Amino acid sequence: MSTHISMLSAPQTIGFKRMFAKDKLTVGIYYPIASYDGDIPNLVGQEKLAEQADLGGFSAIWSRDVPLRDPYFGDVGHVMDPWIWMAHMISHVKTAALATGSIILPLHHPIDIAKSAASIDQLSGGRLVLGVATGDRPVEFPAFNVEHSERGQLFRESLEYIETLFTSSAPVHKSSWGEINGQAELIPKPIGKRIPIGITGGSQQTMLWNAQHADFWLTYPRPISQQGLLVQEWNRLVKSSGSKVIKPVAQSLYIDLDENPDAMPIPIRLGLRSGRKGLIYFLKNLEQIGIGHVAFNVKFNRRPMKETLQETDRGSHSTLPKTWKIEIVLFLLFRVIFAIIVFQYFGYNLCSISVSMISAYIGV
Repeated sequence: MSTHISMLSAPQTIGFKRMFAKDKLTVGIYYPIASYDGDIPNLVGQEKLAEQADLGGFSAIWSRDVPLRDPYFGDVGHVMDPWIWMAHMISHVKTAALATGSIILPLHHPIDIAKSAASIDQLSGGRLVLGVATGDRPVEFPAFNVEHSERGQLFRESLEYIETLFTSSAPVHKSSWGEINGQAELIPKPIGKRIPIGITGGSQQTMLWNAQHADFWLTYPRPISQQGLLVQEWNRLVKSSGSKVIKPVAQSLYIDLDENPDAMPIPIRLGLRSGRKGLIYFLKNLEQIGIGHVAFNVKFNRRPMKETLQETDRGSHSTLPKTWKIEIVLFLLFRVIFAIIVFQYFGYNLCSISVSMISAYIGV
């Protein structure tokens, strides 16, 4: 078995370097940059908000692949086709990586994905970072005449096909997706010869397989202690597989940023409701356990988007402020006062559960 290209060298593209900095957590944001009830957002003004996020120092702006609306799922992302959406946004987002989280490999032909990805990479000057997945909406599969149970195999075959198209001028590949015999090639090719690829979640593969074949891992929010153990296991598998490079870990995070900077962090579905100080503290803990990039999702955010972006720009999230030690001490003191109040009004059991849940999630 040949050594996978991702184990030999890290991607040298502008987008990958923008997203992953050595020993430093970076922050991105998902489209739509909007809060909304229901599953369909209002996209008016997304261009201006994307410009603000880009100028504010967000390292990546993420697009999603949702071919069909499942009214029971609860979220259709930014509605538009991800490739057309990114092409539209290139003139508004001039420095941030253009990341996908994620393209559903079993639902699209590998040649179409490779063509679209290489085109966006060329048009953006090498800023595409390609997150891929098997898909989480079963209702879509029969519409594409794809067996849901076969998505794992289709994912592996598609990924191999796409990488062959990216890297070879005479590609040879045969699988259930089709056959190419070296007499035709993909054009355009990506800038830098390949595009960084991140595997989302498990994608129906073993963690070892993902560690061998991905340039990075895109995972989901978890309590700090649990996430730290998974990052350690990922790093162990990357190293034990013989990789010569470190493969970073990224995660998503729903946020609801309170206008009170001292507001207590409270877990919400796949994320955190918090003031600025609590969010900074949480991000610092993620950085310490080895998370390289956090992609915010602001669907549940209750504040105006311009305010939220201003408060989470480069100056707020890239590093903790110089007074961070004092702020954390004050934050912990506030947590103790909160526990006393809960105990006074609701009794020990609820106090214990509330404080334990919050502490475990944010890593206090």
